[in-house]
Formats: sequence, C-alpha cells, structure tokens
Amino acid sequence: MKKLFLLPLLMLLVAPEPIQAAKVNAPKPEPTAKDFEDARLAIEFLGNKYRSYQGADYLSALGALEKKNASMEELDRLRYDALARNNPEVKFDEILFRSSKSKKFPSNWQGNSTYLRKNGKEFQPDFDDAIQVLNLKDQSIKTIHRPEHRQEGVMDICLDFSGDKFLFSGIDTESNTFQIYEMNRDGSGKRRITPILPEIDNYNGIYLPNGKILFCSTASLNSVPCVGGSDYVGTLYEINPDGSGMKQVAFDQENDWYPWVKESGRVMYSRWEYTDNSHYFTRVLLEMNPDGTGNRSIYGSNSYWPNTLFYAKQIPGSGSKFSAIVSGHHGTARAGELILFDQSKGGFEADGALQRIPGRGEKVEPVIIDNYMKGKWPRFLHPYPLSENFFLVSGQLEEKDPWALYLVDTFDNIIKLGESDRLMFEPIPMRRRERPPIIPDRRRPDAKNGVIYIQDIYEGPGLEGIPRGAVAGLRLFTYGYAYRLNGAHDALAIEGGWDTKRVLGTVPVEEDGSVMVTVPHSRPISIQPIDKEGRALQVMRSWTVAQPGEVVSCVGCHEPSNTAPLSRPALASRKAPRNITPWSTEKMPYGFGFKREIQPILDRYCVGCHDGVKPDLPNFKDNGEVRFNAKANFGKSYMALHPYVRRPGPESNLHILTPMDYHASTSPLFQLLEKGHHG
Repeated sequence: MKKLFLLPLLMLLVAPEPIQAAKVNAPKPEPTAKDFEDARLAIEFLGNKYRSYQGADYLSALGALEKKNASMEELDRLRYDALARNNPEVKFDEILFRSSKSKKFPSNWQGNSTYLRKNGKEFQPDFDDAIQVLNLKDQSIKTIHRPEHRQEGVMDICLDFSGDKFLFSGIDTESNTFQIYEMNRDGSGKRRITPILPEIDNYNGIYLPNGKILFCSTASLNSVPCVGGSDYVGTLYEINPDGSGMKQVAFDQENDWYPWVKESGRVMYSRWEYTDNSHYFTRVLLEMNPDGTGNRSIYGSNSYWPNTLFYAKQIPGSGSKFSAIVSGHHGTARAGELILFDQSKGGFEADGALQRIPGRGEKVEPVIIDNYMKGKWPRFLHPYPLSENFFLVSGQLEEKDPWALYLVDTFDNIIKLGESDRLMFEPIPMRRRERPPIIPDRRRPDAKNGVIYIQDIYEGPGLEGIPRGAVAGLRLFTYGYAYRLNGAHDALAIEGGWDTKRVLGTVPVEEDGSVMVTVPHSRPISIQPIDKEGRALQVMRSWTVAQPGEVVSCVGCHEPSNTAPLSRPALASRKAPRNITPWSTEKMPYGFGFKREIQPILDRYCVGCHDGVKPDLPNFKDNGEVRFNAKANFGKSYMALHPYVRRPGPESNLHILTPMDYHASTSPLFQLLEKGHHG
C-alpha cells in the first residue's frame, strides 16, 4: 500500500504545477528552514490525529526535499497535496467564492450602503462580480453566476445548511438598492427575498435554523454621527423566506456586521457603538438568540483592542473559540490580521487572543493604534474556519499581490488554493453543514413592555469600592440616535454625547442590591446607579434592549458576560417588577434640553447677579444663540455655564470608569453650590 502511495507522490514532486488561469509570477525565494518546519509540524499533527492519513510518507518526501535544497515551487506542491488536497480536515472538493474586478470595500465604520449612497448622493459603481467555484482536485474554476450588468454586484455569500442553495447581496439596478437574493448551488433559480423601498439597503443575509433569514438593513434611517450623518447605518432585521414579516431585532446606534449562526443556534455578530465613548476602537462582538433575545457581549467590551472584529465565526466543535479579522478604524478597509480567540480565557483586549496566523509561538500584543494595518502584510479577508487549526481565507501576501484564495494554519503554512485574472474573495466550502437546533422564539408579540432584572448592583467592577447601601436607585434613559445627514462631535452639546438622551425616570433598589423593573421594549435602555440625592455613581455608556415580553437579566454592574448567576435569592425576584417613576409629567420621553430644564432655574435664582453687568462674572441672563459649528447653535448662557460641569464627553475612556469619576460632587458648579453660594 505504501509503495502504491509513494509513486504518485514522487511524481508530484517533479511534475509541473497544475494549470491555473493566472499570469506567470516572478520566481519565488528559496524555502527557509522555517518553511520546512511549518510543513513538518502540520503533517505530524495530522498524522497523529488521523490514522488513515499518510503522514509518514509525506514526512519522508518532505525530508527528501529539504535534503536536496528543493525550490519553493517543489515545497508548495508537496504542501498542497499533503495539507489541502488530502487533508482529513478539508472535507470537501469545491469552494464557492466571489470573484471581482473591484478591490473596493467599505471603510471600517461603514456598511454596504456606502457603495451606493453617501451624504445624500447616489452612485452606481462598476463591480464586474461573479460567483464561481474552485475545484481543489484539479484547481479548475467554473462560473455559476455572472450578473447581466457590471453594476449589480454580488457579495456576502451564505451557503444554506443543506448546501443546496445560497444567499447573496446584490444590487437592484432600477432602484439602486442592495437586496438579499437566493440562488441554487448550480446558479439557477435566482429570486429576490427582501422588499424594495426607496434608499433602503438590505444586505449580508444568513440562514437561520428556523428557516427565517437574518440580515442588515438601513430601514431604521439612522446614520453615523461622527461623519455628520453622511454614512447610513445597517442594523439586524429578520424576514421570512417568502419576503414577508420583515422586523427589526437589533436596536443599535451604529452598524451591525457579519452575523453568523453558531452550532448552539445562537447568532454572533459585530456591533459598532460609541455612546459617550472613543469611537475609533469600539467594535464589540455580541451573541444573541435569533429573535434578538438574550443579547450579550462576548468579546471586546470596554476594550481599545481589537479595533475591529470582522467576519467572526465559531471554530467548529468549540463553544468558546472563534476566528476573526482584526483591523483598524481608518486606513485599510476590512482587511487585517487573522486572529484565533478563546472567549473562555477572557474578553478584554488580548486576554482571549490565542494566536495570530501566521505567528506561531508569538504572543498577541494589544497594540492600540488607529491605522492598525499600515505597512503590515500579509492581509486577510473572509476567514472560514475548518477546524481549530485550518482556515480558508482570501489573502494578499504582499502589496503587489492580487487577492487569491489560501488555506492557512496555526503552524504558519500559507497554501495558495487557486488564482485567477480576477480578485478572489469569500471562500466557502461547498458542503452540507449540520443545521443547529432551533431556539424557540421567546418574544411575546402582545407584550407592551419588557423587564430588566439585576441580582445585585454591587457585584462586578462597575461599582467596585462603593459601600453597600449607597445605591438608592437606578435612573433609566433611552437614546435617540442620529437620523441621516445629522450628527457631529458637538451637534447636541459641547463635550456632550453623540446621541439624544431621553430620561425615562427612576426605580428604587432593594436592600440587597437587587432590582426588577418594567421597561419599554424594543428600545435601547441605559442605566445609572444613583445615590439618595439622585447623583450618578457610575455611567453605563452603552445600552441593553428588552424584546417584547423578555426579561433581561444581569448579575451586577459591568460584570463579565460569562459570570454565573448568584446562588442566593434576591428580594426583587420575590416581587412583581416595579414601574419606573417618571421624572416629568410628559407622557413620552423627550430630550433633556438646556432651555427647557436649566434656563428657568438660572432665571429664578442666578440672573440677579449673573446678568452680564459685571464682566468678571459669567452671564446667565443672555440666552441669545451663537453659532458654534456647522451643525449647532448654542445659547450664550449655556456657553457660560458648561465649563463648570464635568462630564465624560463623546470620546471618554473606553475602559470601565472609576466609580464616582463623574459624580456631581466633582463638578465646580456643585462644589460651589454645596458650600453655599448667595451672590
């Protein structure tokens, strides 16, 4: 048996490379000792794990190549045969992928919508895309779908669990909008699923175990405030396969990206958020049930690194490991380093980073820099983990290289699977994937509210050092996100937040630190623990959402998401949920405004002295507006008062703030008033 195997293997070592549709490349450098060691480690790993794998024969052939100082082409042929064509963890013969003549990607704060519209203007870019299939046995490429018009574009391919059909994002050229399409694996039966609405883009669809489709849509009409609302935000929606029942399931400030169904049936996805936070570094990896319930962060919360977590996918067979592309904010679009993570080791910065690929034996350092990929190679896109050790990727090894498909591994082998005169993206194994279990829908369509339950507000680092009994209650508020063509650093306030804060009211906390409160559903809710005088002891700078009828539960304040519930019973759990005590008589929450809430206080108590007569005193009487920037006018009295009040501002520290860091008592205004100020 071994002799029969060695004969074709030895012929392989001297045979020419398989025919590929590519230009002749420049001669490759000679292989190094590390190149041979990388191959040896991978072959040994497979030989030890799989009895049927001909590891000994491959190692013998590898030794012969090293002894004769073989060329890189010869080593590449052996690695292709040993680690791609006959690898037991490459359990398929064909790869579905997107090919394109365009190398343009959205910037790392944008969604697909930006291809077509920005700042109120529309575009029709030239993609010249196609959906193709690469055969690993002979490296041949066949086209199964090429759009009629070059402007149509095809991207975000998602193969059904059955392997018989797939979704993709395409452009309806008549309306110039992105839509979700479905097609059979042979390219037949193309149909549009999402409804066409003016200037609404639907993209990045995935199949859910229950047959529905989850996708990103700009139907919320929100925009990115840090660019003045010129880019539009896509958040997660669900839809039935017949195009009915479109419904929003994520109510996020900024773009959601790249949902993926885990083997558990839950969905992981990336979210950009920066309510009162440093917006260059806040891409968080989250996990939720397909209906939007049970949403929680699993990596990157309160972290500067990773800047981005794009294309995150679960490692098959592992409940805690995943791979993702780490990139920056500005600079290189979407592409970056391929990192293997284990969330069980921690979700803060590089705590759970196991390995950079390539980077065997090197520690992953959390380098905090905006243009993260400047001068770095290789660069990867669209990783698809086959196992904990082997990954399909689209890669660009050097700046001069075209994007091609590769198999990479944790042993540092980078094996080109195919190349073309077109750029190659989004590799997907053409095989059946076991359908995850269906998680029953936990929403109650008839419910008017949701519930937030906190077992003990003093648990977790958020209130570390705050003595028990100091928290008298919680103040709850909701956000009003920026609509299109609105927003800026100071559009709402000077050193204020990015979004309108609409105060809902307060609720008392039980003696043991527990609280259960009824909240509006399908609305972002943020929480401030307050003392008996209503002063915030900590600020949340993020949000949670209760779906209709959902009970959102937390152990404490900013505890890690994998923290086990407390074993002791909580007082709040023995009572009906409390209602929020409104802070005003208004029936609907509204934005807290200086003219409405603060100016009447100044008029009543302050303008007798602070009337502008004495130049050394701030003038609170003159409320005439002044132009502050292109987006905002502010009252003169506001301009005079705000320097005396401390607040986090729109770019505050991403790490969990020290409790009471922005307590009212730290502001000069309140220090002055508490001492007694009577003119």
